[in-house]
Amino acid sequence: MRFLGLVIALVVGVALGVFFGPRLIGSDSGTQVAGTPASETGTAPAASAENAVRWRMASTYASQTPILGPAGVRVGEVVSEITNGEVQIKFFEPGALVPALEAFDAVSAGSVEASWATPGFWAGKVPALQLMASVPFGPGGPEYMAWMYYGGGKEIYEELYARYNIKGIMCGLFPPEASGWFRNEIKTLDDLKGLKMRFFALGAKVMEKLGVSTQLLAGGDIYPALELGTIDATEYSSPALDRNFGFDQIAKHYYFPGWHQQSTWIDMMINMDAWNTLTPAHQKAIEVACGDSIRNTIAEGEYRQGPALEYLQGQGVQLHKWGPEFLDAFRGAWEEVVEEEAAKDADFKRAWESLKSFRETYKVWRELGYL
Repeated sequence: MRFLGLVIALVVGVALGVFFGPRLIGSDSGTQVAGTPASETGTAPAASAENAVRWRMASTYASQTPILGPAGVRVGEVVSEITNGEVQIKFFEPGALVPALEAFDAVSAGSVEASWATPGFWAGKVPALQLMASVPFGPGGPEYMAWMYYGGGKEIYEELYARYNIKGIMCGLFPPEASGWFRNEIKTLDDLKGLKMRFFALGAKVMEKLGVSTQLLAGGDIYPALELGTIDATEYSSPALDRNFGFDQIAKHYYFPGWHQQSTWIDMMINMDAWNTLTPAHQKAIEVACGDSIRNTIAEGEYRQGPALEYLQGQGVQLHKWGPEFLDAFRGAWEEVVEEEAAKDADFKRAWESLKSFRETYKVWRELGYL
């Protein structure tokens, strides 16, 4: 009888466990058997520490650089929110993982999964990417977006990166920049000759045509170079960013318009192998986060310029606009530069002809539709 009682207790215990114990599949609690897809359970649980995608993103811009830096941090936060923590992209300061201007090679090789930069930094490797960053004398933001997303620019952009095992995603768009900081007022074109100046991408080649010696420096390296006299002048970005670098302490003459960068793209470079490991939903989450970043950077970029200019004027900075003589000289030099670059590189020529053709068609609308 004692043995029979034990058997009955065991059977009852098993039965109770089946009916009242944890229901692992399809239970209201959302608990999921390891290895069972969420689509089979009808739930989308938060990612565990073991299966979360964790990427490192090297940045060419410091997190404290207004607009540029926070935008990179924000993209990672938005991706995490959209994916419920399943994809985490951690922002790293310039130099923390790799030197700022070596991010291209690091992403290509997979040393880091992603980078926050602008395509114009990689002119020495892929000249045509300069046209995907900013173009002297335009286009402005809306026109640039139209070409990129509907006029053929995106296809060329992605193809150029793909050759280097990189997935490129446009992730920010910034307003017109200033034309540069100078120690002394520039009264004639001759005043430019012999100057040593930090300058970016295609605009640098234009300045060289006018006798300026240019070099590309990362943001954090500019002030020391200006202070030590390694360079005589610099351009970097718009007033909202420039005010934080202290250029006004050394150079009091600030020039506009930024003919060399009427708008500037920021992008996220992603190692292609890492990108291909993501689910389509996770890939779309990154693309959506970058689209949101484009909207936000346009809005914030425009919002911050007025107060920044007021601050700089309060520091004794003199604001100047280039006269027709200078703008005509810049434009003439640009026309020479773009033809020379197109003759040297087939991809540059293809990208330039695509953009030029689009702009010729768009010109009618620009002249009719805008003041």
